[in-house]
Amino acid sequence: MADSIADSTAKLEINDAPDTPPAPDAAPAADNAPKLQLDEETGEWVSKGELKKRLAKRAKKASKDKNKEANNAASESKKAAAPPKKEKAEDVPIDTDAMFKQGFLNDVYKERPVKPVFTRFPPEPNGHLHIGHAKAIAINFGFARYHGGFTYLRFDDTNPEAEHEDFFTSIEDTVRWLGFEPYKITYSSDHFDTLYALAEKLIEQGNAYVCHCDDQEVKKQRGGEKGASPRYRCEHANQSVEENLKKFRAMRDGEYKPREAFLRMKQDINDPNPQNWDLAAYRVLNKPHHRTGDKWVIYPTYDFTHCLCDSFEKITHSLCTVEFFLSRTSYEWLNQRLVEYQPMQREYGRLSIEGSVLSKRKLKELVDKGIVRGWNDPRLHTLIAIRRKGVPPGAILEFINELGVTTTNSIIQMSRFEQTIRRYLERTVPRLMLVLDPVPVVLESSEFEGTELTVPFSPKNPAMGDHKIKFSQTVYIDRSDFREVDSKDYFRLAPGKTVGLLQAPFPITATSFTKDETTGLVTEIRAVFDRSGKKPKTFIQWVPAESAGSKRCEVRIYNSLFKSNNPSGAEGGFLSDLNPDSEIIYPNALVESGFDEVRKRAPWPEAAGEDKLGKGGPESVRFQGMRVGYFVSLFCNGECVTILM
Repeated sequence: MADSIADSTAKLEINDAPDTPPAPDAAPAADNAPKLQLDEETGEWVSKGELKKRLAKRAKKASKDKNKEANNAASESKKAAAPPKKEKAEDVPIDTDAMFKQGFLNDVYKERPVKPVFTRFPPEPNGHLHIGHAKAIAINFGFARYHGGFTYLRFDDTNPEAEHEDFFTSIEDTVRWLGFEPYKITYSSDHFDTLYALAEKLIEQGNAYVCHCDDQEVKKQRGGEKGASPRYRCEHANQSVEENLKKFRAMRDGEYKPREAFLRMKQDINDPNPQNWDLAAYRVLNKPHHRTGDKWVIYPTYDFTHCLCDSFEKITHSLCTVEFFLSRTSYEWLNQRLVEYQPMQREYGRLSIEGSVLSKRKLKELVDKGIVRGWNDPRLHTLIAIRRKGVPPGAILEFINELGVTTTNSIIQMSRFEQTIRRYLERTVPRLMLVLDPVPVVLESSEFEGTELTVPFSPKNPAMGDHKIKFSQTVYIDRSDFREVDSKDYFRLAPGKTVGLLQAPFPITATSFTKDETTGLVTEIRAVFDRSGKKPKTFIQWVPAESAGSKRCEVRIYNSLFKSNNPSGAEGGFLSDLNPDSEIIYPNALVESGFDEVRKRAPWPEAAGEDKLGKGGPESVRFQGMRVGYFVSLFCNGECVTILM
């Protein structure tokens, strides 16, 4: 009873409280009542201490808001002043004509702004082309195309001792693979009769003579070792025109053996430029020519042939690498004396890749000794090897365009070359699931056996489309994605741990595993579906069983052939610098069935010399193995062989 009375009294006191509080200066009702102060922001009467707390809190908030506004204003000002944000490199289309619009090549054209432009790509058919030649091809063919002109593919076939039909075929095929079509395919040997006649003309002018000196004597005439002694002219330069003509015709008629006589240009032995030191024009070679047979036993040298053929073909811009800069003097000297049309030679920096060898002699040694599988071994940087590795021609052209063209030689890090290729592939090739070292995972439930899953070829590019794979009760994961003993810093599959399978109905949890007692390797993993709805921390790639369409294949993973960035400078020579782990083979890899669709729709991508469906060969069946790398598929005896790029 007392409690209920007290309760009623309390309610009455609250309900009877005045609607409006007394004025701030009103005297309290009693001396012992608490002194209240008005919170003007809320209209509440609160104690002095409470009001002090509120005011301090509001002041702190106001200061914070003021700083935030100042920061936002500064940020907006900075954004306004900053240049527009660049798109990601992979989203920016590459202007393949950029190197012709500006810089060195633009300046070259301005020196001789003629139409139509004629250029030439003049390889010696004594080896396979390498990455440096790709730059030469892109420059010569691209320069002419940009200016509405044409490019000759001219084989400089003046040395029958080193030439082989395979090289002719390979070079022509490589040019077309890069996406270029020659205006005409010509040969220096087309002009052997004309070149011989011009050699006699040079003798008649008193500008050439037949020399009988050996290599040692010629070296002395040119200043000896390191140019330490004075230069002097060969005594045979004093022979009469008649005697030189007689000897030259004797060379033609086979009266001299190789190295007994050769024709030299009579230039200026005192000039500081070694390309003026009476260069050889013709030499004796008792070797049948692949096109002219036994007609000739003397053959013109590069220095005599190259410039004259440029004139015959009316080349407007003769573009070559900087090692021919000094040769420009002899190029112009000879043309000015023998022909009316004068081409213009200009030189650009050559391209090399760190950690590789491009010398034909060294490449041949690697092939002959069986260190590599052949001239097209993916560890080499010949263009047929780069192609065999699966690098698209468009990626090579993009790489060259990124570098630009100057007169400075470029030695590019291997990582930069590979980065450009990966960036190109990222946006142009499909993705598939592949496991290198498969381990079976047997699921306790078979309810999704045969269920078709729709998987996109690219999460970033819907235009690539999708494909279907069948789920199976036994799936395969990579051995590296499972641990027998779990740890906190490990997020893939382990006993009791859950992971997601890409595109699969549910995550899985490993329950047990079995091992081979002899090898100690896990041979089978048992797992169940995790239907809790909790998102797993990690997703891993997997491949269905072969009964669901997956394919066995041999996968070869390639690393650098050499251990250092400069194998030619290694102690003991380049062969002492070989990387023992340059090729790693996985003989029993598995790739999902989407591979069939990728193969059917090749090439990936359709670009450069692989611009149509079915054009490009088996190396154009490219894809990205999820979480592994980029691959190209080839076939050996019906078996799928996949190479990591």
